[in-house]
Amino acid sequence: MDSFTLKSVCKIPLSFMRALLRILLAFSLSTIIGCDQGSKILSITTGGTGGVYYPLGGGLANILSEHLPGYQVTAEVTGGSIDNLRLVGAGQADLGFAMVDAAHDAVNGSGRFSGGALPIKTIAVLYPNRMHFVTEDDGTVRSPNDLIGKAISVGSPGSATELMALRILDALGIEEDVRKERLSAVESVNAMRDGKIDAFFFAAGLPTAAVTDLAATPGFKLQLVDHADVVEKMNEKFGKLYVKGNIPKGTYPGIERDTTNANVWNILFAREDMPDEQVKQILALMFDQIDKLALVHKEAAQISIENQNKSFSPVDFHPAALSFYESRGVRFASQ
Repeated sequence: MDSFTLKSVCKIPLSFMRALLRILLAFSLSTIIGCDQGSKILSITTGGTGGVYYPLGGGLANILSEHLPGYQVTAEVTGGSIDNLRLVGAGQADLGFAMVDAAHDAVNGSGRFSGGALPIKTIAVLYPNRMHFVTEDDGTVRSPNDLIGKAISVGSPGSATELMALRILDALGIEEDVRKERLSAVESVNAMRDGKIDAFFFAAGLPTAAVTDLAATPGFKLQLVDHADVVEKMNEKFGKLYVKGNIPKGTYPGIERDTTNANVWNILFAREDMPDEQVKQILALMFDQIDKLALVHKEAAQISIENQNKSFSPVDFHPAALSFYESRGVRFASQ
């Protein structure tokens, strides 16, 4: 059955598959656990299975399904931020995770969103994504300029990893001097193991499952490459969206020093027409159960009321989100 399904999926339009999966999920849940037949589906777009968005989205979906009256909440695997923004913007999903550089383009109708601005709003600032510049510690790649002539993965199509990686290469002036592959985190790890690529980029929280998995490969010595020096050039060219950061030593097996890197904030966003009461219910449940969400992935522990700062997101907050945070003691300047 699994083999038949995987072969068949390739021939079925993605929009049809999403609709079919939602129907099947709703039916199976109502059959197995006696879900109210009147329940509505609320979908959260996440990312690939090797990153942080996917487990966090699944954890949030479980919390909301348990406590949000009248809703069954699902977490959907996607290509990442750009796919998420398009799906929510088109009304094909309800909530999504995104890096703010991609979200900035979405609300301004620029870059990958040149077809028009999307009607989305920030409902929560989450945690900073750390760009991972990953290679093998074999002396081949020690700095970004060593990538010239090499094969690298810049992230899966539709991901903000791809957007950010290409901006790093652009700022360094070497985008046309590397052989680019567009692979997910899991695919990048497999390609590294097989010797098909020399390095890969992946922007995510800490730790990232795919990188941890690669570090555990017998006979493979992981190396993370410093690249924070490129942040100033990126901000000059693309706007003040990036900050210098570091990946602490010990985050991954075998990494014995801090690695400097480029960081970018993540947001949870919704369509601008999401009802005010629904926004407030979602935020109350998420913040009141952060400890439970942190059991799914420790990056959730960084999600805080104190981080709800307009300077962290180029996308305006939903009015109901502003009202919610003000009720929790946050004071905003005018939107």
